Amino acid sequence: MAEHDSGRDADSAPDEPEPNEEKMKPAEKQAFEQFRGDLEAVERKIAGEIDPGSRAMVVAGAVFVLLLSLILPHAGQTRGLDILLSDHVAAADHIGLPSRVFQWFVLVFGIGFSALALVTRRWALAWVAVAGSAVGSVFGVLSIWHRQTPGIGNYHGAGPGIGLILGTIAIIVLTFHWIRVVWARTAMQLEAEERRRAAAVAAEEEYRRRLFGDGKQGGEQK
Repeated sequence: MAEHDSGRDADSAPDEPEPNEEKMKPAEKQAFEQFRGDLEAVERKIAGEIDPGSRAMVVAGAVFVLLLSLILPHAGQTRGLDILLSDHVAAADHIGLPSRVFQWFVLVFGIGFSALALVTRRWALAWVAVAGSAVGSVFGVLSIWHRQTPGIGNYHGAGPGIGLILGTIAIIVLTFHWIRVVWARTAMQLEAEERRRAAAVAAEEEYRRRLFGDGKQGGEQK
């Protein structure tokens, strides 16, 4: 009777699952999820950054010209800084609303956000810079037209100065290059996205292979 029981215990021993088999599956799944999460985090970081490359020098040069335009004559004796400070000189030269709006767009978007986007290389800041610079370009052209158009009572003021003309050209150039930067998907970004997808598929296939392979091995042991 004892021999029969020991024989039955010996025969039934292989049916018991190995203790490491069930513990390995959640661990592998957790490692896979962590690996995929790290890849997605890296991809999001790369996708949130810009790589202006050689255009960075052009953008920096355009920002410098915009800074220079603020101290050059905008119209008559009025400089860009006089318009921003609402100086009496600007009032004497009858500086209109288009010029005032243009100078604020130059300061905030053409200079401020463009410099921040170059330093931080953040995609969102570059988008803000390109949107503001595009609107500023329109107001720059409108300001030049406004200085060449008679005012109320057929008043003829001073025409557009070198500061206004340089500022308008610079912000148009800035807009063009920012558009090229924010829309361009670099080879690094595309490669990172493709590498993440391939790694995720490979890791998932490896996990499934291990999962079903262990189950098949357990069935053979039975």
